[in-house]
Amino acid sequence: MEENGSRVSETCEGGGSNDSIPNTEGLSPDSPDEAPKKRKVMQPRSDAWKHFEKYDDPSGAKRAKCNYCQKTYVAATKGNGTTSMNNHLIKCPKMPRIMDNSQTQISFLLASNGANEGVLTTWKFDQALSRKALAQMIILDELPFSFVEKEGFKKFMGVTMPQFQIPSRRTLTRDCYELYCEQRHSLKKSFNEARPKICLTTDTWTSIQRINYMCLTAHFIDRDWKLHKRIINFCPISSHKGDDMASVITNCLLDWGLENVFTITVDNASSNDVTVREVSKQLTTWGTNIMNGKHLHVRCMAHILNLIVQDGLKEIGVSIKRVRQAVRYIRQSPARIRKFKECCESQKLTSKRSLCLDVSTRWNSTYMMLDTAQQFELAFDKYSFFDIGLLHHLRTYVCEDGTSAGDLTSVDWDNVRTMVKFLEAFYLLTLRVSGSIYVTSNVYFVEICELDLILKEWMEHEDTSLKEMAKKMKEKFVKYWGEPEKMNKMIFIASILNPRNKLEYVPFAIVRMFGENEGKKLILEVKNYMDSLFDYYVKKNSIGTSSASSGNTTTTVSGYGSFLKRGTMRTKLEFEKHKEVTGGLGTKSELERYLAKDLEPETDDFKILK
Repeated sequence: MEENGSRVSETCEGGGSNDSIPNTEGLSPDSPDEAPKKRKVMQPRSDAWKHFEKYDDPSGAKRAKCNYCQKTYVAATKGNGTTSMNNHLIKCPKMPRIMDNSQTQISFLLASNGANEGVLTTWKFDQALSRKALAQMIILDELPFSFVEKEGFKKFMGVTMPQFQIPSRRTLTRDCYELYCEQRHSLKKSFNEARPKICLTTDTWTSIQRINYMCLTAHFIDRDWKLHKRIINFCPISSHKGDDMASVITNCLLDWGLENVFTITVDNASSNDVTVREVSKQLTTWGTNIMNGKHLHVRCMAHILNLIVQDGLKEIGVSIKRVRQAVRYIRQSPARIRKFKECCESQKLTSKRSLCLDVSTRWNSTYMMLDTAQQFELAFDKYSFFDIGLLHHLRTYVCEDGTSAGDLTSVDWDNVRTMVKFLEAFYLLTLRVSGSIYVTSNVYFVEICELDLILKEWMEHEDTSLKEMAKKMKEKFVKYWGEPEKMNKMIFIASILNPRNKLEYVPFAIVRMFGENEGKKLILEVKNYMDSLFDYYVKKNSIGTSSASSGNTTTTVSGYGSFLKRGTMRTKLEFEKHKEVTGGLGTKSELERYLAKDLEPETDDFKILK
């Protein structure tokens, strides 16, 4: 029997036929001549064992290990159940979950600020929409493509949305490009349908790798009177020469199918004069250059403001230099900063701002530095008692004129507060004219008049240094806005089309700014230019209406009688419209009726597009 048993075992291990295995069913295991009966292996009844694996720990105890996150639980046959393992599977971060995409779930409708509004709605997981939202997040928050491969992001998604399959950085790159192509196609389609007038702004700069870049932005108002801002080109350019930039701009306009360019706003570099002139020639060739491009070139007001203030700050007083050196000394060491904070606490200063050092090429940073420093005057005085090095630093610092800066005194802080008040006007003015989500052309001339008034007042100030600063600024102001014949007439017309100004405020402001003789001459030029521009639109509108009417007549009217009757009606309607707009037969034109109405009151919530 031993030989037979060995033979049977060898046959099973070798994978032979089961026919050679003797039938042991019904034999008694007590018989020494018969093989023992094998017990059938029981399959585990809990579904938890589909996701866990049993093993023996070093102490011999039975344990179960999760196949996904490797977490272990006790798993003795007697005394331990599978409840803890089933609970773990519900929240296991690495367990793959299969969800029926056709099954919707109940969720709360989110408000715009992310808070729950309490409105129940249905929600269904969509991998494609989730990937698109991820690409939008990367673009809006300016995150690197490698963000999706970071361990923290993977853990976060494993907890919040385990069924989302996180794409690789290469896949995400393709998703972002596909999103760009989709948005580009949609924008191009809207341009072709609406065909709005486009105002362009462009700027160029050179990177630290010595590569020249140009950005071209289109601003337009849609049919719903909403202002839009879209970057339509961002590309490297061969040089900053006017011809090269004009070539890039015209090629971009052709690519987008944009021909109705109204203005181009650029900074005051001399090469931009050549750029606008060459683009104007191209628009004339296309037959879309309004008024032969007389108002095409718009100089950036924010850039002019920057040049004006930069010229004035060259005459900055010694008080400002002392404050700058004091701020630089304290910020040079973490220990000094800590000591300065202690001085602030001892003086019970509650300001949460921290000292900042200005940048020589950015005047607004000088304003921010002075505005912050003057709030800590007591802390500076206290700090000078604890650190003699500050006084030594100020006394040894030599100004450009060869004199020593000297100690900070109460007179210096009075001068700083005066300078802050002076620069604040320019700072707020820059913020108002630099907006990109609201129209600014209607306030352009008003802000110029305000700036002219500010400079005239400060030129009469008793402080000698401020008086010299104002004179320097006035010289730069006159260079760009002191000669009316060199100014873009659209500056004045946009202000006239502001229902709060019209031809009541604008002539008054022009005379105040340029004088009686020069002002009256400029007012007449502005009126003539505005009438010519209005006549251009009337003529263009009449041509467009006639063409459309002719086309509709031939396609919709059949029969001579119907054609004659319909033609008479359409001709009459066109005549009525022409008379209403142009003011024929003694009636006032649309422009004249607008100017004859009363001014709109000045309110803080006034929006010109409404």
